[in-house]
Amino acid sequence: MAFQQETPRADASAAPSDHPSASTVEVRPEIRYDPAEIETRWQARWAAQPQLYAAEPATSRKPKYYVLEMLPYPSGQLHMGHVRNYAIGDALARYMWMQGYNVLHPMGWDAFGLPAENAALKNNTPPREWTQKNIAQMRVQMDRLGLGYDWATEVTTCLPDYYRWNQWFFLRMYERGLAYRKNSKVNWCPECQTVLANEQVIDGYCWRHEDTLVEQRELEQWFLRTTQYAQELLEGLDKLDGWPERVRTMQRNWIGRSKGATVGFAIEGRNDVVKVFTTRVDTIYGATSLQLAPEHPLIRAFAEQDAELAKQVSTLIDQQSLAREANDVGGIEKHGVFTGHYAINPFTQERVPVWAANYVLLDYGTGAIMSVPAHDERDYEFATKYGLAIKQVIQERTPTETAATLPFVSEEGVLVDSGEWTGLSCADAQRKMTDFAKAKGFGEATITFRLKDWGVSRQRYWGTPIPMLYCAKDGIVPVPNDQLPVLLPEHVEITQEGGSPLAKLPEFVDAICPKCGGPARRETDTMDTFVDSSWYFYRYTSAKDATAPFDTAAVAYWFPIDQYIGGVEHAILHLIYSRFWTKVMRDLGLITNDEPAARLFTQGMVIKNGAKMSKSKGNVVSPDEMIPRYGVDAARMYSLFAAPPDRDLDWQEDGVAGVSRFLSRVYRFVMRHAALTRGASPAAESSSAATALLRKLHQTIRKITQDFGGRWHFNTSIAAIMELVNELTAADAAIAEGKIPAATVASILESLILMLAPFAPHLSAELWEQIGRKDGILRHAWPKFDEALAREEEIEVPVQINGKLRGLIRVPVEASREVLEAAARADEKLQAALAGKTVVKVIVVAGKLINFVVR
Repeated sequence: MAFQQETPRADASAAPSDHPSASTVEVRPEIRYDPAEIETRWQARWAAQPQLYAAEPATSRKPKYYVLEMLPYPSGQLHMGHVRNYAIGDALARYMWMQGYNVLHPMGWDAFGLPAENAALKNNTPPREWTQKNIAQMRVQMDRLGLGYDWATEVTTCLPDYYRWNQWFFLRMYERGLAYRKNSKVNWCPECQTVLANEQVIDGYCWRHEDTLVEQRELEQWFLRTTQYAQELLEGLDKLDGWPERVRTMQRNWIGRSKGATVGFAIEGRNDVVKVFTTRVDTIYGATSLQLAPEHPLIRAFAEQDAELAKQVSTLIDQQSLAREANDVGGIEKHGVFTGHYAINPFTQERVPVWAANYVLLDYGTGAIMSVPAHDERDYEFATKYGLAIKQVIQERTPTETAATLPFVSEEGVLVDSGEWTGLSCADAQRKMTDFAKAKGFGEATITFRLKDWGVSRQRYWGTPIPMLYCAKDGIVPVPNDQLPVLLPEHVEITQEGGSPLAKLPEFVDAICPKCGGPARRETDTMDTFVDSSWYFYRYTSAKDATAPFDTAAVAYWFPIDQYIGGVEHAILHLIYSRFWTKVMRDLGLITNDEPAARLFTQGMVIKNGAKMSKSKGNVVSPDEMIPRYGVDAARMYSLFAAPPDRDLDWQEDGVAGVSRFLSRVYRFVMRHAALTRGASPAAESSSAATALLRKLHQTIRKITQDFGGRWHFNTSIAAIMELVNELTAADAAIAEGKIPAATVASILESLILMLAPFAPHLSAELWEQIGRKDGILRHAWPKFDEALAREEEIEVPVQINGKLRGLIRVPVEASREVLEAAARADEKLQAALAGKTVVKVIVVAGKLINFVVR
């Protein structure tokens, strides 16, 4: 191999041809670090070994480790935000290989989705062609980054061999009542021209189009019954102690469990009963009205008999729709209208007026509330506005002479003016009044959830076809298993107008009913793309299986995922859906694990110009720009060094340049002393300088080992390597003069290269060979630290006088209190500071500080 060379120079850092005992130094040219040459050569070698990153079969005797970064959407180009995510996972995978684990580290493509349709419109390119071209480009980029993926396990969700299993799962859910169809008010994005799940609406705007307000529409849709697993999804969070508390809290809030009672209010003069869910049945004696959602069936019935009421209700509906679109129902200005009807409070038998109110939602709870203005802020605001009665039925346990400020919302009070329950605590009253309602037949204890069923219908082309048929004779008919997959047609005109493009293709729509043999109409909606990402990680374990979604034995071996890595923005969408899907598959008997991933890590974002790096914001930095200037290893290492992995990283190109200079220093240092690793005698006498270097080496190994096993402070791991290299560089002359035994230098060089391997794989592989190692570095054992060698012999202890720092002293690590105090008093600087003062007290914290209290 031909190296480019720098101008020869004669200095103490230049290495001799062998290890002399004399102080003479041979002048020799230094070899310049050329990352482009080194990285290209090693990538070619790795590409020639297709099994290099392959996991061993489930029969392996090694402990298993499944590390996974969330699969990307193939937008066409990676940016440095992606690089950071993948560099974290790749560093971990390489470390676990070196720790002797059987590692599964796959990659794939979340390939269905709207951007492909947008590109088809913009560039007149079919979505399939656009997607496959982008995958090819991004695969080249990933290989160029030296990422250690086993491409034999690659999954592409837009291919029939994958999405046929989406359809298969849908049919299994349909058989069990988990997939169903209903009319529903849905979120509609005018830009996407499709339905969005609740989780895809962010502050009233589309999750993909941040400046597009989402509208409300009434459509017939397919849903998956996520609510059937709401309690288990909630309880399971307590077992996920390897997940960030932030993510678990977000999921708890989204699932939103409420415990209370459902109580029926009979409508006076009608056979209707309005059911109300309340968490405060203890306040029911203070209910002074019922308020119903403006779209409640009973309000609709009232409005049909009253034109003026119908007009007012229509206004309420419009107000609510605007608030929904702005995702601000909670902040809506409250308006209502009295219907002219009354309900009977089942506890008091008193008449209460029935109102329609714009802040009550039909799809939340029962679509009706009992209004208790004395004990609820929202109800108080409404009652005050419309002059409704306000009746206090809860007061403090120890009443004061001054009247309580209303609304009084505490549950730490007692009941008043509440019939036979007066005097009870709120908690006792809630339990006893619920039991009473059940015994009398007008109520029962109830648990509700904020979580709604998952609407999976999308009116677009580029997604998994829903495998259902509509027959005039037999109604809804599932597509038989032997007719899967229902294939997407290849030649489709995409306009994003007038519903799904598939509905305009007779060759797709027209089908034969498998039950009666008559004509049938094929479902033209496609599945939400979050279906694709809800189970893809199981497919990685047997990606080519044509007979099942995955091999159950392989899944039993690999799952749960040991470490899952991705952005916190997926806490609600992908991570709840994937947990739901896992539980469904378990109940289908396909798997035994309850959760998909034992540990979750959410990396910080890469920020440039004050905003998250993204194509839409025009602030993307491509690795293709960084690699020619600084090299792959520098770009990867900077993304791990510039900030803790869980924090946002403020992009600075100067930082990449700095890391590149550091790697150049490492390269030159190792190349100067590589010859010392061959034939070094282990019996050579050590020195204090050698001991100091070995101590720093073992401290560095300990630091990085602990970082990988703990909080992944890769930034401080890399900083520790830099400190070690600084000390090695400072010892260059001593090494050249033979003051550091060759065996010590050889040990240090070997461990230094091994520690760099997870962060800078190309340079490490190159230097590993340069020191004469023939075995590959990828699965070479990680260096072990010696605790005794890593322990400092002396430490610096700060000395204070009346709490103010006055100096530092060096003492043995195990120094006693007496030795510490004596050393401090012997220090000339501290003697001067204590002169003329009386020492009242000496506070010693062993190994930490000494404080002289003087006057």
